[in-house]
Amino acid sequence: MGKVISFNMVTLDGFFAGPDGEIDWHHVDAEFNEFAIAQLDSAGGLLFGRVTYQLMASYWPTDMGMKDDPVVASKMNALPKIVFSKTLEKAEWNNTRLVKGNVAEEISRLKRQPGKDWFLFGSADLASTLTNYGLIDEYRVMVNPVVLGSGKPLFKGVKDKLDLKLASTKAFRSGNVLLSYQPDRR
Repeated sequence: MGKVISFNMVTLDGFFAGPDGEIDWHHVDAEFNEFAIAQLDSAGGLLFGRVTYQLMASYWPTDMGMKDDPVVASKMNALPKIVFSKTLEKAEWNNTRLVKGNVAEEISRLKRQPGKDWFLFGSADLASTLTNYGLIDEYRVMVNPVVLGSGKPLFKGVKDKLDLKLASTKAFRSGNVLLSYQPDRR
C-alpha cells in the first residue's frame, strides 16, 4: 500500500507562493535536482489540483522543459498523474486522469492499492482538503531561506489542529531545509 506524500516549497514566513502565485523565489540547484530525481524515482504517481496541474503541464512536456532538465522532465512525463478539478474539461498531459468526483473516495481507493507512494506537488487547496480528511501520510516541507512578507499560505483551509511528529530533516547547501513530518495519530 503506497502512501500519500505532500511536498511543497515554502518561504520562512510560511507561503508556498507569492501574492500573484509566483514561485520565482525557489532555491533550485544541482543538489536540489538530485533530491527531486530521487523523490520522483520513489513515486508511483503524481497528484495535482487544477492550478498546479496546468502550471506543470505547460512546462514539463515542452521542448523547454526537456531542454532545461531532461531527466526530471522525462520522469514527470512518464509517471501516472491524477488531476482533481471540478472545472477542468480535459487533461491532455500524457498519463493523466481527470477526477471530478469525490476526492476522499478516490484517494482512499489509491491508498488501498499496492505500489509505490503517490506525491502531491504544490496544490495547496487539494493538500488542505486531503489534510482535513486525514489522507496525507507524510508532509515534506522544504523551507527556502527567503521571507516574502505576503503570499499564499500553505495550510489555508485546514479546519482542525493537526499534531505532527518529525520524521527527518535535511539541510541543503543552498540554505533550504527539508522537514518531513508524519501525522501523530496517537
